[in-house]
Amino acid sequence: MNVLLVGNGGREHALAWKIKQSTHCSELFVAPGNAGTALVAKNVAIGIDEFEKLGGFCIENKIELVVVGPEVPLVKGIRDYFEQDPNLKNILMVGPGKAGAQLEGSKDFSKQFMIRNQVPTAKAKTFYTGQSAEASAYLATCQPPLVLKADGLAAGKGVIITSDLAEAQATIHEMLEEKKFGDASSKVLVEEFLDGIELSVFVLTDGEDYVILPEAKDYKRIGDGDTGPNTGGMGSVSPVVFATPSFMQKVEERIIKPTIAGLKKENIPFKGFIFIGLMNVKGDPFVIEYNTRMGDPETQSVMARIQSDFLELLIAAAKGNLKGMKIEIDPQVAMTIVMASGGYPDHYEKGKPIQGLKDRHETLVFHAGTKIAGEQIVTDGGRVLGITGRGKTLVEAHTKAYDIVAKISWEGAYYRSDIGQDLQGNPKI
Repeated sequence: MNVLLVGNGGREHALAWKIKQSTHCSELFVAPGNAGTALVAKNVAIGIDEFEKLGGFCIENKIELVVVGPEVPLVKGIRDYFEQDPNLKNILMVGPGKAGAQLEGSKDFSKQFMIRNQVPTAKAKTFYTGQSAEASAYLATCQPPLVLKADGLAAGKGVIITSDLAEAQATIHEMLEEKKFGDASSKVLVEEFLDGIELSVFVLTDGEDYVILPEAKDYKRIGDGDTGPNTGGMGSVSPVVFATPSFMQKVEERIIKPTIAGLKKENIPFKGFIFIGLMNVKGDPFVIEYNTRMGDPETQSVMARIQSDFLELLIAAAKGNLKGMKIEIDPQVAMTIVMASGGYPDHYEKGKPIQGLKDRHETLVFHAGTKIAGEQIVTDGGRVLGITGRGKTLVEAHTKAYDIVAKISWEGAYYRSDIGQDLQGNPKI
């Protein structure tokens, strides 16, 4: 089968690495890809939202399956575009249409969906452009910490948490009236703060049936000890020690099943991934957010633990044949450390030559913001590499990952030194 994977980040390199292992994979293309995906697939110089060019490429290269990595083409309607074209409509696709992508594309839509379908979540109130005065007055009635969420896509940076009322009021004014996150913050949710431990659960569904992929915990803040601004993610660990069988049973019964049933009830076809951002509050799961694709850098740790033929599962989801499918999971621990450009998530420079990539080792090196420049691989984004170590214990995975991090460098390279430390010392891992 010829497969086209859309995207160019660390998530896509991890997906490409896994898909390429399948006996079903004839040719694998990645659009536009990066220096890492070029090692396992053929990169195609087409942007993630250039639907007409992507469609033309699929026809020319007899693509039978399209796997959509990032959220932007899903929210913009890549599936809808393909389904409306008689030459493209029969190409299988993993990723929902515009209607399903609203679960990620609009925090307000997803919150109302959860409420309608009795999915446990934090209480929230939505404010619109022109309502910053009402929002400020409402914030004054809320118990801190205060949580502000931009309604639309903001590259993982649209959530602000603060205990300072004045800061929250100033921020919501910036979001609503000064368009701090552009159109993404034309609506803002003020949400109840949930005090607990966060984790991510990933589901692959065909709209009727589903398989649950390995869970993961990611680390959003730029600095050690979870300090500083939010980023797209600075590291991840899988499995998550507090995601016990009894807790995961609650997740399946209270969240996964009502979510799939809700989509069906509301006539929203959904063939793709549902990423459920959860908070474990005293042993009970609450949904913080939905995403309609795999996470980054969680995918790097998740793919490292899947033993099944992953492309087989993707084909089954795209065809609506997931019923009875099983997934085999490696019990080992996988830990991903993100190496970023100095200055990220704010201003950073690109084009820095990367040293230490040619050494061969069992630790996985997934590329995110990289490109080939002549004979060199150089930085081309904020998050540059995801180094994924695997081991029988968290400590072993930690050691393997950080050993390789220490051998790779470029001018201004930055990474957190504490990924997974909050989970260490627990005998279960």
